Amino acid sequence: MSSVLAAAKKAMVAEKSVHIVVSSRSGKTVNHVTADLGTSSGQENFVSGTANVEIRVTTKNAYLSGNASGLTKLVGLTSAQEKKVGTKVIVMKSGTSPYTTFQSNLTVSAFATFLPTAKGVKLSTDSHKNFVLTWTKPATSTTSKTTSVLTISSGKKALPISEVVSGTTGSGTTFFSRWGKSFTVAAPPRSTLVAYTSVVTG
Repeated sequence: MSSVLAAAKKAMVAEKSVHIVVSSRSGKTVNHVTADLGTSSGQENFVSGTANVEIRVTTKNAYLSGNASGLTKLVGLTSAQEKKVGTKVIVMKSGTSPYTTFQSNLTVSAFATFLPTAKGVKLSTDSHKNFVLTWTKPATSTTSKTTSVLTISSGKKALPISEVVSGTTGSGTTFFSRWGKSFTVAAPPRSTLVAYTSVVTG
């Protein structure tokens, strides 16, 4: 078990990028996420019911856009702040707290806490001889009990292929692909931008 996790961690750290697709359900709400994570840039599109948000991160700025319900329900802006944004794109400069948060979530550094610890994890193999890791997280005061099934390639590189998480209040499936493939994050036109500071202050 420990050797599989160690091999996976080593393989993931060596990769410069990955494409992720997540489909999940929480109660009656269906969520869908597509994301590209790189070493210093990334992008994500998050749809939850009728709410949607797009996040882009470059080495210089982070960009945030979405519809009214996405900016308020998913991002947490107030109605007044959302009206300041309208159809524009919020820009956050490198070095600021908001930028750092998005940058850490949308780059491969986010994988640091992805893999489970060996304790309580059961190891098996699937029909393709890939490694299958299964573990359960007990319920807390705010979350329900969940069971996770992570499939890791048994090929030359021990990279994750998929993860399925199931619980009493929801479930989700994540697929990993395009490991190491380059991608480009395009910055929005300057005319469409509104500064984060002007949105949250004044």
